[in-house]
Amino acid sequence: MSIVDRLAAARGDAKADLVLRNANLVNVVSGEIYPTDIVIHDRHVVALGAGYSGRQTVDLSGMFVAPGLIDAHVHVESSLVTPAEFARAVLPHGVTTVITDPHEIANVLGLEGMRYMLENAKRGPLNMYVMASSCVPATDMETSGARLEAEDLAQLVDHPWVLGLAELMNYPGVALGDEGMLDKIALFAHLALDGHAPDMSGAMLNAYVAAGVQSEHECTTLEEAREKLRLGLTIFIREGTTTRNLKPLLPLVNEANHGAICFCTDDRIPADLIDHGSIDHMIRIAITEGVDPLLAIRMGSFNTARHFGLKKYGAVAPGKYADLVVVEDLRDFRPAQVYRGGVLVAADGTMTAPAAPQRRIDLRSTVNLPSTNLDFAVPAESETIRVIGTVADQVVTEHLVERARIVAGCAVSDVERDILKFAMVERHRASGAIGLAFIKGFRLKRGAIAGTVAHDHHNLAVIGADDISMATAVKAIARMGGGLTVADGQDVLASLPLPIAGLLSDLPIEEVRRRYDRMIAAAHALGNRMSDPFMVMSFMGLEVIPKLKLTDQGLVDVEQFKLTPLFV
Repeated sequence: MSIVDRLAAARGDAKADLVLRNANLVNVVSGEIYPTDIVIHDRHVVALGAGYSGRQTVDLSGMFVAPGLIDAHVHVESSLVTPAEFARAVLPHGVTTVITDPHEIANVLGLEGMRYMLENAKRGPLNMYVMASSCVPATDMETSGARLEAEDLAQLVDHPWVLGLAELMNYPGVALGDEGMLDKIALFAHLALDGHAPDMSGAMLNAYVAAGVQSEHECTTLEEAREKLRLGLTIFIREGTTTRNLKPLLPLVNEANHGAICFCTDDRIPADLIDHGSIDHMIRIAITEGVDPLLAIRMGSFNTARHFGLKKYGAVAPGKYADLVVVEDLRDFRPAQVYRGGVLVAADGTMTAPAAPQRRIDLRSTVNLPSTNLDFAVPAESETIRVIGTVADQVVTEHLVERARIVAGCAVSDVERDILKFAMVERHRASGAIGLAFIKGFRLKRGAIAGTVAHDHHNLAVIGADDISMATAVKAIARMGGGLTVADGQDVLASLPLPIAGLLSDLPIEEVRRRYDRMIAAAHALGNRMSDPFMVMSFMGLEVIPKLKLTDQGLVDVEQFKLTPLFV
């Protein structure tokens, strides 16, 4: 078909493919909700109004029709499944388009990993646009599996599914004029430039924005979000599994400024995606908190499309793609039907579209550990240590100073005071490098948890009450070729293999969810009380989020942006 065919259907000179009759249209452009028919032909909305005929008609009996939802910033890899399985999770919740930054797999496999994600998204029922990963590695204070410079990213600039440059996490480098970062910004200057500047303020924030950054998703307080909005940044309010910023930031939203605010999920695990949803979950919370439904829907669709220049998305109007969400109750936004390109892909929480055929893509081994036993001993250099302090529902941490528990000349875990040993093992090159530190908040009374999901370098993270349990967990992950595990002494209690780059499972998302739930239950049996200790652990190595983090190179004082000694 062609635009000529669509125009004929729009004029009523030819039958349309589909007419949705008796709809209550949520018109995010005009700011109205009113009854109309919606005429669809060749994947597009071609007309609004009565008097049209179609080869197929669906009577919606007054149900509400809104544009398909758009996630402004998400790392698909955090779902632990392939893009095809991720699509199966989010489409029934009304998300028809995502803008993803594949920097998790890019930090492991470089451009090969980014191409894997792009290839897996082809021909699927979900529109998956990509932002070119800007910080691989995030900083020079970690060892990643790849390094991407401006010349590497140049081949992605004109890719039809690449919208711009992903979150610029080296925010001090950007503000201080780092040549490599400025080269990447210049390369993508005509496209979208995503920000990442937690707690940045004042003159340094002015410099960061002046470099060309256009958005920010790391705001955790109302004051931070307001300052960044005033400087012209589009604010992506985030509600992930660990990073729950929606309710604290909703008071920012009003009729005058909501056009500069979008919704994103960033990182969500299978259980959250399946049980609660994605952007639809955020819309429901926003409405419950008093936001007008029309404004909430705009922030989950229209605003995001405009920000990224997706001219054919984000609204139900002639010439737009027919990506639609049908709901019965606008104040309890739960999709009854989801259309992508005018085709029903999900109904009543279940996929109706068949799975797209997937081309096999073989990736190289990415979990490479030394053949000899790893040494987790921490010889005491003083009686006082720096400790990473976790913060509930956030990925920022506290920089604590605590008295060390010293046994036989070494600092060890102190389960009574909830100070546990934390190791980050380099897993890309089998170098044997290990960063050692201590962390507070995991409350393990015995055993250890470990995984090869550790943003963004994705080295092997392990937190434990004793060295034997930590060694058992690491050996289990080595045997799996990547994944997550829980160990107690020499026993492995639960595990989830992640054979694709040590990040993704090749199993259906429902099975991944079941195994992940068993992992959390096993961690809870050892004393942990976090809703998701593995997600929290995965962010404890991200040295671009304040205040104290651990990489394979050692403890990082993020506020000083440099390595710092463990012992004070």
